[in-house]
Amino acid sequence: MFKYINEDLKYIMDNDPAARNKIEVFLLYPSVHALLIYRISHFFYKHKIFFFARLLSQFGRFITGIEIHPGAKIGYGILIDHGMGVVIGETSIIGDRVTIYQGATIGATGNEKEFKRHPTLGNDIVVGSGAKILGPVNIGSHSKIGANSVVISDMPEYSTAVGIPARIKQRKINEDELDEIDNVVYFI
Repeated sequence: MFKYINEDLKYIMDNDPAARNKIEVFLLYPSVHALLIYRISHFFYKHKIFFFARLLSQFGRFITGIEIHPGAKIGYGILIDHGMGVVIGETSIIGDRVTIYQGATIGATGNEKEFKRHPTLGNDIVVGSGAKILGPVNIGSHSKIGANSVVISDMPEYSTAVGIPARIKQRKINEDELDEIDNVVYFI
């Protein structure tokens, strides 16, 4: 768990220009508090102590304004910037190095019949303010979702989605981005 917290802090320091030092981020950022409470509640959820897991997650929602179901699977290096109103559903899977802005929903449509009701997000994704990613969709790595967009279909890697419903544009990758991505892969 401490490895994940340290990776979250490092990612926030690298990607939030307002972050001055790790102590300030750890003590004052609701993103860190929400993820810490999530990781503890997820432990209880995995051990089938569901009531306590949900109670702890509701406490986290009360103090941070960020609702993360303890059943969600979340990687490391997560930044929930200005987190108020962010919702992450039970069967959501979120990869590594993901930035989620305020008011975003990673949830279900209510029409799903199978168990997997929520989205799966790859690595290195940005979810804009107020964006809604709904249903059992897959969002490819290195993608961006614009503010207030509503994504209800799969997105390929290196794509951008904007609008209601979201229109998906495949991004062209220049050599500098490709070198940067290759470097990230080597460090993992």
